[in-house]
Amino acid sequence: MALKPGHYRLTVWQEAMRLVRQVYVATDGLPEKERYGLQSQIRRAVISIPSNIAEGAARGSKTEYVRFLQIARGSLMELDTQLWLCRDLGYLSYDEDLKSAMVSVLVKLNGLIRSKQNGNKRA
Repeated sequence: MALKPGHYRLTVWQEAMRLVRQVYVATDGLPEKERYGLQSQIRRAVISIPSNIAEGAARGSKTEYVRFLQIARGSLMELDTQLWLCRDLGYLSYDEDLKSAMVSVLVKLNGLIRSKQNGNKRA
């Protein structure tokens, strides 16, 4: 039996999955001394975004769904902070493609949260 969860159809989940791949590529170049520090923390934060979207979509209540979407949004803000820190330390550039991808996920997360809070059952 193949899984066909509802979150697969969510554009925000699809974009968050692409963001995971982008961040993994970007953090490959971090210094070896950061492998168990910033690199690990950044990757945990970015993985948390689509994971929480999926978990929320699988929950039985709108309230729980919104809570997990808000957690995903918090992880996105954590990721943003960590990438700014890497930039400030001179470890990597925080390029426009990465910023644009993060903004897109944020906008879609905010829209889905609003939609769920306003009672839209389809989103």
